[in-house]
Amino acid sequence: MNPLARPGFPAPAASRQGAVFIISAPSGVGKTTLIHEVLARDPRLRFSVSCTTRPPRPGERDGVDYRFLDRASFVDGIRGGRFLEWAEVHGNLYGTDSAQVAARLGEGYDVLLDIDVQGARQVKGKIPGAAAVFILPPSLAVLRERLAERGTESEADMTRRLRAADEEIQNAPWYDFLVVNDRLEEAAADLAAIFRAARSWRDRRLPEVAHLFGRPFADVRDS
Repeated sequence: MNPLARPGFPAPAASRQGAVFIISAPSGVGKTTLIHEVLARDPRLRFSVSCTTRPPRPGERDGVDYRFLDRASFVDGIRGGRFLEWAEVHGNLYGTDSAQVAARLGEGYDVLLDIDVQGARQVKGKIPGAAAVFILPPSLAVLRERLAERGTESEADMTRRLRAADEEIQNAPWYDFLVVNDRLEEAAADLAAIFRAARSWRDRRLPEVAHLFGRPFADVRDS
């Protein structure tokens, strides 16, 4: 299913400024499945398709799974300020197109970014109000089982991924929210609840409430 195609869902009010949600997770946690599950439930969400220089894998489609760029074009984009965030991972460049995100936010949609820790820190530096969520496995032992079930990893690759996962998990306390993906249904419900709560953050809702009541609200937190 293309997460960007949302037939039958009404568009949000154009006057509403969308929110930015960040999801990060180690490889093998089930993040992609979880993202598709939440996108299917939430008509206000739009998935940000990342740009990358890595070759397409079998079944991947340009503009749907990734926007595939050659390295020269990507580097030109970095120099031209095209990317909201970017990073080099295992020799390949990945980045989020600023214009794509801005367009969806301007239409009133919330934008979901699937990015790593490096990218998450860059985005939070530019958009402090973005809600950052880290997806965890129930344990490293379970993560190893999931990687083994794929049947696509050599023993050396699994060892490397598990080592990288352990390092990534050390960054979990930096995130705003943590979700343990033990059972898909429960994890999807947790993620949906986080998005609903983040939409009601005071700093996001106050302008809307002020408009409804026809007056600004004074900051009384320090009074």
